[in-house]
Amino acid sequence: MIIYVGKDYQDVSRKAANIMSAQIIMKPNAVLGLATGSTPVGLYKQLIEWYNKGDLDFSQITSVNLDEYKGLSGNNDQSYRYFMNTNLFDHVNIDKNKTYVPNGLEEDSDKACADYNEIIRSVGGIDIQLLGIGGNGHIGFNEPGEAFEKETHCVDLTESTIKANARFFESMDEVPKQAYTMGIKNIMAAKKILLVATGSAKADALYKSLYGPITPNVPASILQLHQDVTVVADEDALSLIKEKGLL
Repeated sequence: MIIYVGKDYQDVSRKAANIMSAQIIMKPNAVLGLATGSTPVGLYKQLIEWYNKGDLDFSQITSVNLDEYKGLSGNNDQSYRYFMNTNLFDHVNIDKNKTYVPNGLEEDSDKACADYNEIIRSVGGIDIQLLGIGGNGHIGFNEPGEAFEKETHCVDLTESTIKANARFFESMDEVPKQAYTMGIKNIMAAKKILLVATGSAKADALYKSLYGPITPNVPASILQLHQDVTVVADEDALSLIKEKGLL
């Protein structure tokens, strides 16, 4: 495992974007596993900037996203499809037909999940998977206590996740109660993993994930078993690890 320390969010985003862009340059037809949320926004901005300068070409790239809310269409401004379009895809020369997000409008959960697993297999697997980390160590929507061996599955969102998301919706009732997410098994099958974390709120989760026991109670702890993990984090997110003399 390699850990890069960034000074602040911007520096972390740039360092992480360097790793992602190296993958695109080395393998122009790479399959990128992408994530949503506030963490990767800066990374995507940096990739767009380099694309506009002529340094990056997305024309042969395929992408697969970690997750999507069940019940939201891709046109809904809270859907992860919408997030990806507005934060990256609309601004680069990627073929949107080769950008995959779980189908939030598929009501049959088993079908939606089987279809998505098949998509991941059909594109040849993921070359690099981008991950953020939740304060409780979750990756994707894989919350603590879930089995490590799962592939794409439908999750009931925890009360804390629903509350955290409520600020984006008109009312609590509109917040989706379920989501489709790649499972830990899908994530671990990626050739490389890029984990990005910023802020002191992530310090405990990062320490437990990278140096604590491997347990489903800290989903990201499974990453200790992956052969190619790069972590890019700021001083605050790494504070506990540094405190314990591990960095």
